[in-house]
Amino acid sequence: MGKIDVRVIRRAPRGDLLRLYREAGWYDPDPPPPGRYIDAIVDGSTCFVGAFDGGRMIGMGRGLSDGVSDAYIQDVTVLEGYRKRGVGARIVSAIVRCLRARGIDWIVLVAEPGSRAFYRGIGFREMRGFVPMRWRGR
Repeated sequence: MGKIDVRVIRRAPRGDLLRLYREAGWYDPDPPPPGRYIDAIVDGSTCFVGAFDGGRMIGMGRGLSDGVSDAYIQDVTVLEGYRKRGVGARIVSAIVRCLRARGIDWIVLVAEPGSRAFYRGIGFREMRGFVPMRWRGR
């Protein structure tokens, strides 16, 4: 492993993105065709950050926002063989810098079970009295 490069990107290799989503368990077992769908994930993000070892993308994360007031960080993941080396923290820091450079300072996320200490270690705190909710239909 060489030096890991973490940067905001506008395009990402589809195969690398699919590998990251699948390893994280976030890609539906019966997914839509990966072409335009995967490209749209990057295109639709206010800030999309990739971590690279050479030319291979080994981590990612994205910030979603209206571009004015609020932003949400999601899809932060690093390939298992690269975890516990600070790559995830660098990805989140790059997203926060990107959002703050646009004047956005209300930045939140929904942490997966077991990731509380990671996010607390890089400056996030629980929002007491708030409950994350997800629409499931009727």
